[in-house]
Amino acid sequence: MEQFIKRLGLFLTFSIAAFIGLFAAPVVSRSAHGRVTELNGIPYYVGDVAVSQMLDLPASILNEVDQGDVDVFPLTIISSKAYIFNGIELNKTISDFVRGDDVFSPAFLKVTYISYEGKKHNPSIEKHSIHLELEGKKDANIVVSPEYSHGGGAATARLTKNLPKGPYFVSTKTGKIFKAYRLYEDSNLAFLEPAISDEEGGFLRLMATSGSVLGHSVAVPSRLYFTPTPEKPLAGLRLGVKDIYHVKGIATSGGNRAYYSLYGTQNATGSAIQRLIDQGALFVGKMGTVQFANGDEPTADWVDFHCPFNARGDGYLDPSGSSTGPGAGMGAYEWLDIAVGSDTGGSMRGPAGANGLFGNRPTVGAIGLDHVIPLCSGLDTAGVFARSAELWSRVAHAWYKDFIAYHSYPKTLWYPETSFTPEAINNSHASALIEKFVTNVEDFLGVTRTRVNLDAAWNATRPANATSTLEDMLHYTYGTLVTVYQWLNLGKPFFDDYSEEHDGRTPYINPNPLLRWHLGQQSGSSGFDVAWHNKTLFHDWWNAAEGFGAPDNETCSKAIYLYPNSYGSIRYRDEYTSGPLAPYWGMSDSNIAVFAGVPDLVVPIGEVPYNSTKSGKTEYTPVTVSLVAARGCDLMVANMVKEMEARGILKPVATGPRLYP
Repeated sequence: MEQFIKRLGLFLTFSIAAFIGLFAAPVVSRSAHGRVTELNGIPYYVGDVAVSQMLDLPASILNEVDQGDVDVFPLTIISSKAYIFNGIELNKTISDFVRGDDVFSPAFLKVTYISYEGKKHNPSIEKHSIHLELEGKKDANIVVSPEYSHGGGAATARLTKNLPKGPYFVSTKTGKIFKAYRLYEDSNLAFLEPAISDEEGGFLRLMATSGSVLGHSVAVPSRLYFTPTPEKPLAGLRLGVKDIYHVKGIATSGGNRAYYSLYGTQNATGSAIQRLIDQGALFVGKMGTVQFANGDEPTADWVDFHCPFNARGDGYLDPSGSSTGPGAGMGAYEWLDIAVGSDTGGSMRGPAGANGLFGNRPTVGAIGLDHVIPLCSGLDTAGVFARSAELWSRVAHAWYKDFIAYHSYPKTLWYPETSFTPEAINNSHASALIEKFVTNVEDFLGVTRTRVNLDAAWNATRPANATSTLEDMLHYTYGTLVTVYQWLNLGKPFFDDYSEEHDGRTPYINPNPLLRWHLGQQSGSSGFDVAWHNKTLFHDWWNAAEGFGAPDNETCSKAIYLYPNSYGSIRYRDEYTSGPLAPYWGMSDSNIAVFAGVPDLVVPIGEVPYNSTKSGKTEYTPVTVSLVAARGCDLMVANMVKEMEARGILKPVATGPRLYP
């Protein structure tokens, strides 16, 4: 056991501090107690955290905007450097607002506050030309900041704190100003806990709904509040997070109701999520996960929470997991920009394939995983979903910023030929799409694919102390590592804590993780040691100077290893199974990154038709391919796919039933 504990201590992504963070004492739960209002039929959430206050607003305007039992009125803030602000400036500004933001609408022009940001003295406004632009809005009011000495008769008011441009709500009683949040229905059940900022570095549970019985409402702030800068390249991007990551002010469930109730609100945000927030990403809520990031199958294994819905095709395809909510949400909601999941054995890459997204498993250790529910430290990684290569690349550069961003690309393309046979893909439409993509990658890299057979290569070059085939050596490896590690580091402490709080009772655990934890108890530390040894043999062989994952001084990675990820196989969410299965998967292309610790990026390349037994129509399902590179070459891959998209080899995908409607 001592050797086992020492080995655990060597893992890259886990630490004593991280372990303590998993079961830290909860803080008092806080919720946002604002109100819901509507403008032109669109629901908005008005928070209870004021961001500024408007002073000296004339009583005549207050009387005009007073709506009786509704304490707030809509406000638009315009920040201008124009020395003379006129109707032309107003028209351009409003047009830009409408084009660039889904929260703003002309209904916010009830009161327009024009704030001067220029350097000249005594700026002025042309009230007449402005009112001509607002013709038809008889109740529109223009208010200017005190700098406008020549306000053309416009009312003047001041703010206690300058605010970014965009839509807001103002209290008629106090003048306090609140951010405007548009409420969107979570009709695909992607979210578990929507949230908003507490404006103090933490977050509040969203206690609001737009009234739909289909799911939560998610509140999103105006994009106009945020401007990307070199320091905050992700400013304004709305971020959903898999509910295994702790976020300050929000309880974590891990997909388990007992865990959610026992540990309560978290008092710290893990470094992986905090890095995104620090660079401008806007956290909007926790998203659904297979329980404790294991392998639940829809729908029977999802007992504590319902499985999110895959928006692709007929809407009833398996969304895959375990990063199920982030993948489903990104495939369904245009208002969600990026979503973070995790990948231990395929939990990013499976949903990326099922939902037709850009999604990755990074190099092991690419980002810290403190304050995260673990599956197996040393295998766990944090990935991100996006709908375009450009955006995925931008986030990767901001998130995995400790890596070098190579701009020269590998001159070898490994092509595992047994993975591309008609029998392996079993869909002629998908085979044609994949072959076209491989040809395009050859042209892009200026190479011809090198056909390889992984099993044969291993048998010919394996280490002297590896005496079996890949399949024989690795058949039980993944399953043993994750079951033993999670039982010892999550399951057992959770059971002990729950028992102490509930008079000796045990918490409910979904069928799949319960089976896995039983297996982990049976295998124990000795089984873990054998599995880790076998994993290390493959890791060292793959990453050797002459291995498939060899590094390169000019291109970071000597080669790209390419394989099909999803290719038209149809699996519905209502299929009955014989029960949970042990995670003994043996060796496959998708396990290369798991055992070798290398980056693996899924990219969507097209979609293929299928005859839906649910809709009775021809529907379409995604086709995706995985790109594997050497350790630490994540940003080289990011640059490569961004350039491939710019050349038309890859394309951004839409939300909804079709990738390319």
